[in-house]
Amino acid sequence: MASQVRASHILVKTEEQADQILKRLAGGEEFDKVARRFSSCPSGKKGGDLGWFGKGMMVPEFEKAAFEEEVGKVIGPVKTQFGYHVIKVTGKK
Repeated sequence: MASQVRASHILVKTEEQADQILKRLAGGEEFDKVARRFSSCPSGKKGGDLGWFGKGMMVPEFEKAAFEEEVGKVIGPVKTQFGYHVIKVTGKK
């Protein structure tokens, strides 16, 4: 089991917006470029990169999704109190 995960995300207000983001990514758009353009999180300026984090550092719904997914996969929408996240797991250690 990974003790730390590195992930990027794109945060939007609605599930519909998250679905549109997923369609863009499925169509071949680059995650970091989509994050810079659409994410409402300050991490969007860095292509959505949140860096490495351990258990207890993120809200439960986000953390559960990130720790359960394989590296390289894009998942979402994941709903939290902040909105809807499209998450890309970029590393585990």
